[in-house]
Amino acid sequence: MNLKKHLFLILFFLSLSSFAQKFENLALTPPMGWNSWNHFACDINETIVREMADAMVSSGMNDAGYEYINIDDCWQGLRDSLGFIHPDKTRFPSGMKALADYIHSKGLKLGIYSDAGWKTCGGCSGSRGYEYQDALQYAKWGIDYLKYDWCNTTGLNAEGAYLTIRDAIYQAGRPMVLSICEWGDNQPWEWAKDIGHLWRTTGDIYNCFDCVYDHGTWNSWGVLQILDMRDNSMLRKVAGPGHWNDPDMMEVGNGMSVNEDRAHFSMWCMLAAPLIAGNDLRKINLPTLEILTNPHAIAINQDALGIQGYKHGVVSNVDVWVKPLINNEFAVCFLNRSVEPASIVFDWKNNPFNDEYSQQSANFDMEVYALFNIWESKSDGNTQKSLKTVIPGHDVLMYRLKKSKN
Repeated sequence: MNLKKHLFLILFFLSLSSFAQKFENLALTPPMGWNSWNHFACDINETIVREMADAMVSSGMNDAGYEYINIDDCWQGLRDSLGFIHPDKTRFPSGMKALADYIHSKGLKLGIYSDAGWKTCGGCSGSRGYEYQDALQYAKWGIDYLKYDWCNTTGLNAEGAYLTIRDAIYQAGRPMVLSICEWGDNQPWEWAKDIGHLWRTTGDIYNCFDCVYDHGTWNSWGVLQILDMRDNSMLRKVAGPGHWNDPDMMEVGNGMSVNEDRAHFSMWCMLAAPLIAGNDLRKINLPTLEILTNPHAIAINQDALGIQGYKHGVVSNVDVWVKPLINNEFAVCFLNRSVEPASIVFDWKNNPFNDEYSQQSANFDMEVYALFNIWESKSDGNTQKSLKTVIPGHDVLMYRLKKSKN
């Protein structure tokens, strides 16, 4: 294809941008997958990506619902004379089309990364000025998911920049999930519903449960800090099927304790957050695998109602979170933020649920709900009696509540 034809196609796509929209019927439940950044950062190549896909299938994670293999920053090579991006020839010698074909042959989907600025956060070529060309290239390769970052964006308007890449993806003609990653700095929950399928609400997470990592000019945040960063009572009203709040990828399996990993995963399920693993799937141990593939916890996250949970209150210094589910069921998660074990007594009858947003309620003085223990996979009595238990430090007790037939 000659230069004039390339320019014609780009101008043609630009002329159609007023008719563009985001692809619908994607991410109707929070996306589930894996991303390279948390464990590998820039040390990524096609062999690792293929091995992650193999491990996602062989470990049973794909059967549990995980489907995206997402390459983060540092895959980029040079642009050609026409401005089209190509992968780094050393890291990805077979090319992205061959890699996408391999991922698809496994029954999985491939995600990729770019940035609204001139350069990515890792210093590679960003998409500024090349949005339509990049979208065409991704479509040609067979990409299914785009994480779009916000480094080196001086002078850009966030909503406008993400509209541009949304329109470019739509005109390229291949449905892709668009993950907006500007850390919540520009209040994307106010404008991103019709642009992306998920948007970051926080800064970057790292593998610590209750910490802040000071990089000098910016911070990484522990799990509890991420939970506290935004007003959840506001955020939950803007999320739902096809448009999710994203508190960042998970650090399960990256060095925290089993208790902390379990609490981390539970809270992401309660928040209806995307479940994007970030560990080395090739070396996953059994406790980590059991957390990431717990079917009862995943069912809470993937619930078709698509309602994000909320903080119901605090009892004995333990946070109590509630998530409305289909069929007027509920998930309840007791989160012990302390490193010390916490003894709690929770009187269901004095703690009715009344969620005005979902218009679901439970009056335990009038109705009895059976308790199913998510992490022990067993029935655990009902709401007729007060709950009396001890929750280990940095851990959770998580239930699914279903109205009793009696």
